[in-house]
Amino acid sequence: MAYPIGKRILVPIFNMWVKEIRGIENLPKTAYIIAANHASYMDHPIIVCNVVKHQNRKVHFLSKKEHFDNPLKAMWHTYAGAIPLDREKKGKKALRLAIKTLKDGKIIAIHPEGTRSLTGKLIGAKTGVARLALLSGVPVVPIGLIGTFEILPKGKYIPKMKKATMNIGKPMQFSNKNINRKNLRDITTKIMEEIAKLSNQKYEY
Repeated sequence: MAYPIGKRILVPIFNMWVKEIRGIENLPKTAYIIAANHASYMDHPIIVCNVVKHQNRKVHFLSKKEHFDNPLKAMWHTYAGAIPLDREKKGKKALRLAIKTLKDGKIIAIHPEGTRSLTGKLIGAKTGVARLALLSGVPVVPIGLIGTFEILPKGKYIPKMKKATMNIGKPMQFSNKNINRKNLRDITTKIMEEIAKLSNQKYEY
């Protein structure tokens, strides 16, 4: 069972802020990459809680290595399934670990924008999600989150009692592509355009 304690305690708590989940049937039973927009501290907990609730599977994610400097934070992030990301070294070790995690049949969650939007609107995405998809060969599941920015944006610490919607799109498979700058950018744009549709936005980068 994934997160046996957290599943019983945290899932009901975080789902107090969830109005609706659409497309849960689109989640594969094998390895996959979750790619979602990012505008709130609530984004990741809502995604993880609902994957755990419906699939009983652990969700791994990339987290900056500074989160592992503090022993208590390191313990929590390790339990949660975080993979340390060293941005100064361009995340090469994290990429290798993420690929291995996917090839072991597990789930990786990524926010392609790389940071939280300060306005709630989509910002330009990095190409790491495309690179990971091509190197691992697993599908990307786009997710659009609506309303999380109004609940708990960056810089705020007390969530407002509003409701969010999570729209899960159909898996996107990318294969037989050369890993070059143009292909990585094209694939990233395709993923972000799906995320934009699912979150009722436009992606124009």
